[in-house]
Amino acid sequence: MRYRHLGRTGVRVSPLCLGTLMLGAWGANDAAASTRIIDRALDSGINFVDTADSYSRGETERILGDALARPGRRDRVVLATKVHSPMGVDPNARGNSRRWIVTAVEDSLRRLRTDRIDVYQVHRSDPHTDIEETLDALTDLVRAGKVRYIGSSTFPAHRIVEAQWAAQQPGRSRFVLEQPPYSLLAREIEADVLPVCAQYDMGVAVWSPLAGGWLSGRYRAGAEPETSGRAARWAARYDMARPENRRKLDIVTRLAELADEAGLSLVHLALGFVLSHRAVTSAIIGPRTLEHLTGQLGAADLQLSADVLDRIDAIVPPGTTPNPADGGWRAPELDDPSLRRRA
Repeated sequence: MRYRHLGRTGVRVSPLCLGTLMLGAWGANDAAASTRIIDRALDSGINFVDTADSYSRGETERILGDALARPGRRDRVVLATKVHSPMGVDPNARGNSRRWIVTAVEDSLRRLRTDRIDVYQVHRSDPHTDIEETLDALTDLVRAGKVRYIGSSTFPAHRIVEAQWAAQQPGRSRFVLEQPPYSLLAREIEADVLPVCAQYDMGVAVWSPLAGGWLSGRYRAGAEPETSGRAARWAARYDMARPENRRKLDIVTRLAELADEAGLSLVHLALGFVLSHRAVTSAIIGPRTLEHLTGQLGAADLQLSADVLDRIDAIVPPGTTPNPADGGWRAPELDDPSLRRRA
């Protein structure tokens, strides 16, 4: 496996990052099944593992911590986790405030059974907290040795720039990694987020490279519609009655035909596509089963030809996202009238 540099940190990570969203209750996986997936990923050469405190309300971090606590595991892994999402009914047990960050990191360290987090990421931007407060709290964690590097996830381009400018203050740590959604069905970040990350020499680990299962091969014309809990939670992405999802279905059908002609699985085409972008460091895969993981591993060093990439662009043009619900971030001003109108 050819490892890639994580921005300008000097750290080298695998092109596939093991995402753990589906390990634990959310993926209907118990600890034993989850550990088998973790072991297989590490044995294959993956050395980059991503999780979050909110995944299965902390259960995923505990499972991962137990798996990495065995001899020879933890030191081989670049371990990333996140802070921001609600962790209970307490209104202050969430967000990007110093108050919550210094509490949340201790909780994550305990669940992960480690004394340091390699990359501690802010899961989402927080419009109610100054970025300077967030960066200062994270910088203190770096100085204390509890965190090695810091990063962001699903920040819009202007927030990434704001954070980089704020980090110009002497002694303040900067975000070295961004995690945006990116796939054949969600390409809008090619217009702003990815160029901005490249400009600031940030690493980029993209999430949902299989578009929440749309590029796994299960969605074809005539197939049974999605009925899982995922479809209920994110109806805007899976409801086939919506014209934007019917458009996605047409695109997926054409991409599957292209994959067949290129002698690839649709999964490998999708992963190879995101890994071909010059700004992308790793693709975060989120297998729910060993079978899913095995089917994705072969894409680690895949290089798509210029012809295949050109044909992809003809099917789904650069910078386009057929269904905006797949974009991962929506400006709050679009949904909150108080942010658009004078009092």
